[in-house]
Amino acid sequence: MSPPVAPAGWSRWLVPPAALAVHLSIGQAYAWSVFKPPLESALGLSGTQSALPFQLGIVMLGLSAAFGGTLVERKGPRWAMTVALICFSSGFLLSALGAYTEQYWLIVFGYGFVGGIGLGIGYISPVSTLIKWFPDRPGMATGIAIMGFGGGALIASPWSAQMLQSFGTDSTGIALAFLVHGLSYAVFMSLGVLLVRVPRTEKPVEGAPSAFQGPQVSARSAVRTPQFWLLWLVLCTNVTAGIGILEKAAPMITDFFAGTSTPVSVSAAAGFVALLSAANMAGRIGWSSASDLIGRKNVYRVYLGVGALMYALIALYGDSSKPLFVLCALVILSFYGGGFATVPAYLKDLFGTHEVGAIHGRLLTAWSTAGVLGPLIVNWIADRQESAGKHGSALYGLSFLIMIGLLVVGFVANEFVRPVSARHHIPAPREAADVARQQPESA
Repeated sequence: MSPPVAPAGWSRWLVPPAALAVHLSIGQAYAWSVFKPPLESALGLSGTQSALPFQLGIVMLGLSAAFGGTLVERKGPRWAMTVALICFSSGFLLSALGAYTEQYWLIVFGYGFVGGIGLGIGYISPVSTLIKWFPDRPGMATGIAIMGFGGGALIASPWSAQMLQSFGTDSTGIALAFLVHGLSYAVFMSLGVLLVRVPRTEKPVEGAPSAFQGPQVSARSAVRTPQFWLLWLVLCTNVTAGIGILEKAAPMITDFFAGTSTPVSVSAAAGFVALLSAANMAGRIGWSSASDLIGRKNVYRVYLGVGALMYALIALYGDSSKPLFVLCALVILSFYGGGFATVPAYLKDLFGTHEVGAIHGRLLTAWSTAGVLGPLIVNWIADRQESAGKHGSALYGLSFLIMIGLLVVGFVANEFVRPVSARHHIPAPREAADVARQQPESA
């Protein structure tokens, strides 16, 4: 399947909707918690077991993005989106069969393994293409797409809950909900497959810089540079800090104000989680767009430096002021989303567009690491503090100090990022279509 080249006059603003069609679909992963209670009841699973399909899916996201990134660059966005469509939808169909036959392992294999491959390939599928179409605003372009991944749960969560209410929460009802998801997402993602195009030239916009301007570094060479590993550390610390709040948001705000005159109700805690999701989504487009104006290094200084300050304010004063707690958490989650959306443009600045999708895929192993590290820090310390007889905000004081330390480490790592040494550069690639068009003109 060859990459589809845009015809003359093709609007580049048709490419972000193609990317959104994929990212809004695979963003359903953040709504997996809707299926946890019904699965536990219908199949007799523990909370740990019902979380396994999601956890495996995130692990496979990082692995498939890392190992499939080069193939995505070589085959192009339509091939990658097609693979993502097949794997992600097939994962739901296999899960439907597993729920209907009450075979838990089939749900883990379908949603976690097969669907997780679709998550990883789908996540990186439009990144390189968007950067080539928008060389003048790469942060905004990738922010639009990656915003979709953060916002996918805002659609999927109420939709899934409504289906379970209509079909029932027994194994048959869950199977029908999985079946509808698989078929619906296949149709929606196919819009992205049909719509996506690659630019005809390396300067798709008049007056904008060339998509291949600046140093170009291959994915194999990029992972051998200190810049790659410094950015890996920056992303890992930023994601760890964000996911530490996101994963335990509802019980955290409940614990903080449990002993006060204004305790947080269950419905208010759920509203807090929804606000965090909105901040996560808004940060992806807002902060990544800002990076086009103030620079990638400066915006990461904000993420990491101000993020450490927000954690310090929560640790010191969070239990005495509910508005302060909520505001600081919202800012941290906006940085969490912004970090995801800005890093592809940061990679483009350092390594060029030649294999930026493949480099991005390798960098996403930082996400897989943070996805384990953040919840582990917060939950393990909270459990230990509770065993020691502590309660309320005291459950989280030590973990917040650790998060501050990690953000400081990330801030220092960002300061050490410098332009890539010329010995890693390769000649900027030229599209074959351009060469073919130039040959008749010179004859």
